[in-house]
Amino acid sequence: MFRRSLYKTPAQLRAMIEPGLITAAALAEARTRIRPGVSTGELDAIAEQVILARGAESNFQLVRGYRHTTCISVNDQVVHGIPGDRVLEPGDIVSIDGGAQFQGWNGDSAFTVVVPDASRPELVSAREELSRVTEASMWAGIAAMTTARTLNDISGAIEDVISSAGAYGILREYVGHGIGRKMHEAPSLFNYRTSDPGAEVRPGLVLAIEPMVTAGDEETFVEDDDWTVTTTDGSDGAHWEHSVALHDGGVWVLTAPDGGAAGLAAFGVTPVPLA
Repeated sequence: MFRRSLYKTPAQLRAMIEPGLITAAALAEARTRIRPGVSTGELDAIAEQVILARGAESNFQLVRGYRHTTCISVNDQVVHGIPGDRVLEPGDIVSIDGGAQFQGWNGDSAFTVVVPDASRPELVSAREELSRVTEASMWAGIAAMTTARTLNDISGAIEDVISSAGAYGILREYVGHGIGRKMHEAPSLFNYRTSDPGAEVRPGLVLAIEPMVTAGDEETFVEDDDWTVTTTDGSDGAHWEHSVALHDGGVWVLTAPDGGAAGLAAFGVTPVPLA
């Protein structure tokens, strides 16, 4: 039985640049439209328009049983929220996850943002800190990819940022993954250390690094729509994700227009473009 390698060739890595950039553009456009009064369905349609205009297709719509371009999760919803009629309100913490498939290759990315609310500064501050910690843990994992020997080294870097920031929960049942011809490929990347060192980290590896963090307990349940993952204790959730390629020259964030330069600067890492 044929088994696809975990590691891509230089030509395959280059083929993943465009779907990554299309994914980034779609999410960036949706992000500019986030404000009180906009519905999650409207944001989903905006992302879809960008993807289609670039000659790509939503890889989320290729998942059996799912017909939307993005997942949009609000407040106590951590991941896999279904876009629809829900209208955003001031102070909401919103995570948008999406991806594009272009010429048979995939990109996948997510971000979290807090809708401004001047009347509740403490709530906004707490939610912004949750998002900041989650994003920082993602960048720590990406930076660790440059020196890691195995996947568990990356997982440990992610966990260290989260655990040192306070009493946050790390989702256990939902993890990062490989990405390439399919949006979800082997290997799985945990956001916490495990007893298994995992696959070797070497050039050709492409990972979707995506910590999913809660402001309270890590326990979640799936809502009646069979998709939305929500915290059991009602605490807020945040989700950040980038698709990242490791090549002979270094690391390159496929779903960031600058290759991850801004996010990696704090770690002393300079991304190297794919030749």
